Amino acid sequence: MNGSPPNRDLAAAPSTDTGARPAMRFTRTDVAALVLIALMLLLPVPGLWHYQGPPMEEGFMLAFPQRILAGELPHRDFLHLYGPGSLYVLAGVFKVFGSTLGVERAVGLVQHGLLIAAVYLFARRWGRPVGATAALTTLLIAISPLGLSAMAWNGAIALGACSVLAASSCLDRPRRAAAIAAGVCAGAALLYRPDLVVAIGLSALAWWWTTRRDEAQRCPRRVSLLAILSTGLLVVPFVIAVGPGRAFEGMVTQPVFDLRPGRALPVPPGWSAPDGFLQNAGKLRVSAWPLPMPGIGAQIAMWFWLVPLSIAVVGFVAVRNWRRDRASPTGRALTIGAAFGLGLLGQALQRPDTAHLSWVSCWTFAMIPVAVSAQLVQRRGRTPASASVSSRRSQVLRNAAAVAPVAVILLAVIPFYPLRTYADLVGQTFGHNVFGYPIRRGERVFYYGSADAADAAQRIVDRLSADSRPGQTLIVGPIDFARTPYSDAFFYALFPELEPGTRYIEMDPGIADAAGSGLADELRHDDWLIQSRVWSNWDEPNRSRESGDPTPDKVVAAQFCTVLDTGPFRLSRHCTKS
Repeated sequence: MNGSPPNRDLAAAPSTDTGARPAMRFTRTDVAALVLIALMLLLPVPGLWHYQGPPMEEGFMLAFPQRILAGELPHRDFLHLYGPGSLYVLAGVFKVFGSTLGVERAVGLVQHGLLIAAVYLFARRWGRPVGATAALTTLLIAISPLGLSAMAWNGAIALGACSVLAASSCLDRPRRAAAIAAGVCAGAALLYRPDLVVAIGLSALAWWWTTRRDEAQRCPRRVSLLAILSTGLLVVPFVIAVGPGRAFEGMVTQPVFDLRPGRALPVPPGWSAPDGFLQNAGKLRVSAWPLPMPGIGAQIAMWFWLVPLSIAVVGFVAVRNWRRDRASPTGRALTIGAAFGLGLLGQALQRPDTAHLSWVSCWTFAMIPVAVSAQLVQRRGRTPASASVSSRRSQVLRNAAAVAPVAVILLAVIPFYPLRTYADLVGQTFGHNVFGYPIRRGERVFYYGSADAADAAQRIVDRLSADSRPGQTLIVGPIDFARTPYSDAFFYALFPELEPGTRYIEMDPGIADAAGSGLADELRHDDWLIQSRVWSNWDEPNRSRESGDPTPDKVVAAQFCTVLDTGPFRLSRHCTKS
């Protein structure tokens, strides 16, 4: 209209995706699929509600928002290795509903539900059965590693998936509202986890690249970029309050450089046994599985290799489909989804244990049925919408082919963690083989995986409740402060009236036990100390095996007196403090 040359790509390759918009209409089949997905999500929830939480990770997701409500700041007053988004959202929820385990896990359930719904709505354009398969794949993988804990990564990838969904909806019809939603979700995901910038950046680049000559997409792309920047600017007041140096250290230096030597695992993983300590501990809980399966170490190793393979397959199909029909919304959407999955790969490479592999494959494996369906449709020269008029038998075969790869992966290759854990959790909902023993203090509760350890922790809690006074300080750590691979941070959440005496609520090797960490000085001014022997046999092939600064242990020996020793836990009081 303005004298510009015609779009040569569109003219050379007219889209056959004429039925894309009708295919996106909400139907009764969508209702049936969502009911099935919701049922599958809700079945394990009663079991998960009383399931053991990860003592440090869920512990600090309870404690950190409490400290924010008390006026403290992440990075300045306590160690935090990610963005502030998840903590401030939880702090807001805690302010309204109370800082209890149930409230925190409700937020975690919402995060899981948001991710699963986004995957379904994104994948349904290739057919409702494909969308349901993708969503159920995400459900089975995402819910297994850390249960309903409201971890920052779970929230970030859910928001990232919503961004991909909103961007893909702009491909059917350029809409300002969808473009704004894509940008806001992407910016919010970065507030949760700044390291998701690679996945967000690659998906945005794929959106731009596949639509670079499409004039109708220019405005949505610009609006979305503006929304990302506007949402991301919310971090500026936080950085000013914390201090740019502390913010950079907490979000970049410590997680990228200080933490990695003590947390990294071999790449590729070992075949004979798991490399991660928590995976070795988890394999001791074995529930019945009716099918033969490989060894646990072999499953983790194959899981690791399947992640880049799934990314490569989906990426190959996406690029091939887009190049065949560059104006097709479905081809462009698959390219954006494939780029997002590629950007997640670093999470699997940095520590290939079951949690990190789950956080990546909950998206990349879910895209496998999408890629298979897209490839089969492309081979027949039809889009999903035009293929809907083909024979019922053809549709059934195509859907079966889309389901088959993930069914084989989950049933035969890596059944121990996703499917077995899911079945175990559903069983616990109905009272079978319950795994989670309560440690209570009033309305506050945390669940531990060992009855004996939970009983020992309960005795510590009861004694500290009787002897402590509000405003006193508490430090929780290992029995040997020269090695800080893990901590039972949930104790802080049970005692919100006691101030943490250390910034290391989360304890990590190479950080809390490093020379000059300040932990020894914090102990000198502390009132109460809970030490754990539960993690004393921590053994991973990284620098967590090495001993750090011995000074904190010398302070404990010289200045603290044992009040109660229950075996797994020891409660001490500062006996030289005036």
